[in-house]
Amino acid sequence: MANKTVHVAGGGPAGLMAALAAAESGARVTVLEKMEKPARKLRITGKGRCNLTNVAEEADFLEGIFPDGRFFRPSFRHFSNLDLIAFLDGIGIETVVERGARVFPATPLRAWDVAEALAREVKRRADIVCHAKVTGFDVADGAVVRLHYERDGRATSVATDALIVATGGLAYPLTGSTGDGYSWARRSGHAVVAPRPSLTGLELGDYDVAMRGVALRNVELSLEVDGEAVQREFGEMEFVGYGMDGPTVLKISRRAVDAVRAGKNVEVSVNLKPALSIERLTERIRREIAALPSAATVADLLKTLLPSAVVKPFAGKLRVSSGKLVGNMSATEIGKLAATLVGLRYPVTGFRPFAEAIVTAGGVALSDVDPRSMRSRHVTNLFFAGEVLDLDACTGGYNLQIAFSTGHLAGTTAAAEF
Repeated sequence: MANKTVHVAGGGPAGLMAALAAAESGARVTVLEKMEKPARKLRITGKGRCNLTNVAEEADFLEGIFPDGRFFRPSFRHFSNLDLIAFLDGIGIETVVERGARVFPATPLRAWDVAEALAREVKRRADIVCHAKVTGFDVADGAVVRLHYERDGRATSVATDALIVATGGLAYPLTGSTGDGYSWARRSGHAVVAPRPSLTGLELGDYDVAMRGVALRNVELSLEVDGEAVQREFGEMEFVGYGMDGPTVLKISRRAVDAVRAGKNVEVSVNLKPALSIERLTERIRREIAALPSAATVADLLKTLLPSAVVKPFAGKLRVSSGKLVGNMSATEIGKLAATLVGLRYPVTGFRPFAEAIVTAGGVALSDVDPRSMRSRHVTNLFFAGEVLDLDACTGGYNLQIAFSTGHLAGTTAAAEF
């Protein structure tokens, strides 16, 4: 056991946690990281705030995992959100629980502090070799026998008893996530589900750029595919140069991306008044009209219903002259105003690329990995962990927990005897 060698390709959260678990189980561990320091992506997670996990109960937690939360259950039970919090506390990272049961580090530099503490802990038990780009591995008789990497222009080949692939996906490629693990997986007989951006902004058609910079709170966003509402989210969003972004947009982006890629008709509908039914909203509009002076215009009416920054572009979307006197509005126009307030619609024409996406959907097919060990079903001493898998989640700390849990399970089983 003490002489068993485990190599980890990738020094992100999944790889570092895998290294720790394997080392604690008695293996000699080497992490190969192609960037100049480990955990590059972790250091910028959440714009530096680093939403580590979520304290939701298991059933609620698994519900936020795609494409199948059941695959993640063994990893989560092996190393849960509470286990992660306790571990972080043990290495000097105090955590706090904020709105939405989200867990953040309480330290001043947050994400950077977590990355440094995690790397420091790994270095106490294992080797981390940076600027080491893994180029592939050899498989013989159903097992990895040699691992190849380049460092400082020199090619190196080493024997290994177990290999953990934790190379991440394609999101934020400048941090080193360039999809290397996908090609290795294919070459060793594994299926790879098409990678695509997730938790990303959506590009809109029929869009007035005057809306750019308008941030909205307490709105309901509905995603409609081929005329059917498939997902609704309540909260905050922002109109940006290309379309829309923000928490609610990120939540619907996975389904939106897949629908756009499939060539379906995709629309988003923004309900600016989700607390009111269409009937009550129509009544309110009539009361506002009655309270306004006779010289009041549609623009004056909209100012009583919307933030000032939204009035002009909203009037353009409404296609009713903003200079029209409210006393001259017909019942049809009042009804149209109410309907637009609860359903400001835009066609989704595209989505932002991997360079701007938070995570990657798709990856190594779950059917080719044993969820009880993270071991490949095709290569006996090959393991996968983290974003390289076809496993992702909604916002709220779930994706980092996937990395830490699958990494810990992979490291523990990789260090065990076969």
